[in-house]
Amino acid sequence: MEMRELEVYVEDGDGDERARGCPRVLSASAAGRGVRTRRQTQLQTQLPASTKRTRIFQNIAAAADAGSCGNQTNNTNGGRLRTHCCMEPYIIAANRQLSAMHPIYRLLHPHFRYTMEINARGRQSLVNAGGIIESCFWPGKYSLELSSDVYDKLWRFDREGLPADLISRGLAVEDETAEHGVRLTIPDYPFATDGLMLWDALKEWVTDYVNHYYPNAEQVKLDEELQGWWSEVRNIGHGDKKNEPWWPVLKTQDDLIEVVTTIAWVASGHHAAVNFGQYGYGGYFPNRPTTSRIKMPVEEPTEEELKEFYEDPEKTMLKTFPSKKQATKLMLTLDLLSTHSPDEEYLGENAEASWAHEPVIYAAYERFKGKLQYLEGVIDERNHTWKSPLKKKEEEHRVQQEDERKRYKG
Repeated sequence: MEMRELEVYVEDGDGDERARGCPRVLSASAAGRGVRTRRQTQLQTQLPASTKRTRIFQNIAAAADAGSCGNQTNNTNGGRLRTHCCMEPYIIAANRQLSAMHPIYRLLHPHFRYTMEINARGRQSLVNAGGIIESCFWPGKYSLELSSDVYDKLWRFDREGLPADLISRGLAVEDETAEHGVRLTIPDYPFATDGLMLWDALKEWVTDYVNHYYPNAEQVKLDEELQGWWSEVRNIGHGDKKNEPWWPVLKTQDDLIEVVTTIAWVASGHHAAVNFGQYGYGGYFPNRPTTSRIKMPVEEPTEEELKEFYEDPEKTMLKTFPSKKQATKLMLTLDLLSTHSPDEEYLGENAEASWAHEPVIYAAYERFKGKLQYLEGVIDERNHTWKSPLKKKEEEHRVQQEDERKRYKG
């Protein structure tokens, strides 16, 4: 699923010039959420010409700090924690408690593909002591401790689904009259606008599937394999949180639909958003630096550092960037993480073999497949026609100038 990029534009006080060499960074609030959107930042000042450039770089330095923090958030929390670590209990419990013929196992199994293998390899070289994360990201040896603390204080299963996630972050409010049941507080938010369409398609497919195999709530409650799976997920896999009141209880079809849709969403749409764009953003390390080797001189300033900063801001910025070794290692890692597998399976591509012999399920899957094809076209069109706020402003300015010329001639 393609999303749009975020760009930070910088203009001087008169609005005519744009600072050169500005790093494109993801905002701290958006980073780690798989968000790709465009936003314009204007640094309007009334300073003398000689100081405008330095003021701009002070603001960019702050943006670079935020970008570095956001990059760490995405890799240890948005990506690894939510889409890999927290997925393991679902997978392990499913293989322990559900038979390979169980309908819920067959529904979720494609979403679990390769996750355990990727996690095992990650523990060997990515998040191990002295590994890539610890050696190349700003928290260093505290990276996993930070991730663990985020899980302890912030992770909740009932907020893993997209609508609940958006609401919990203040990016949407419940609205029964809205198309997807929520109204966005930031309308131009591609991760949400595109993602909600995918969420609805997933949920409709899961609803058709669950209601076929569980025509009434009693069958959900009496399915020992299903209840055993969910009990292990909660009490063993996420045992530290087993007594939290927000855990869903599998009593009805709606309960099961919400649980399965949430897991499928995290493994598909959410994972794709936070994973496959990593190299596009971070492959050029000044765009998304993973660490700052020195503090910005404006944080704990000394006279000598401030003098050097004001005389040559670029030199100071380069000192803060990752080393050549760190940058090279990160480029390779992000390239590998962002690469699609040669045998990648995409949503709606391959139906489970047994579904071909069940007309109701196969028809539901074909509807799901058709909606995904439609959604792909919608997103492609949005990407093609989308205009940044700056572009819109420029076009409005041209129209105003043309109107003024016409009035003048008239």
